[in-house]
Amino acid sequence: MAVFDSFNINTSGLSLERLKLDTISTNIANVNTTRTKEGGAYHKKSVTFEESVKRQSADQKGTNPVGSNTKSYGVKVTGIKADNTDLKYSYDPSNPDADENGYVEMSNVDLADEMVDLMNTVRSYEANVSALESSKNLMKKALEISKN
Repeated sequence: MAVFDSFNINTSGLSLERLKLDTISTNIANVNTTRTKEGGAYHKKSVTFEESVKRQSADQKGTNPVGSNTKSYGVKVTGIKADNTDLKYSYDPSNPDADENGYVEMSNVDLADEMVDLMNTVRSYEANVSALESSKNLMKKALEISKN
């Protein structure tokens, strides 16, 4: 593990949590949206991600030149997907978005679930900030030790 890998891990985590916060706030803003550009009600969106582990390809001698075929540590966003499950319908024949039977497709965003996700994401963000500060302080101490 290189000296700055901890910084890369924390910054990738911070970027992920920020994207998750943006997605959650979009979900909350569209909790009552029954008409979108794509047609139909707004569908809850969620961020998908995966672990990004450093992998190095070794040459025939088993050595590894610096920078050869490496990926960084941390997390990598793989996409934002719409959740098409748990669709709700409300009977309101006077609504312009109602179908021929008078039912309106409602957003599948649950405000309570979004608030729980929001609190978890904020705490994860704070944990990444704390870990980044610890890494920074550790690096400062190492530099102080090397001066003496």
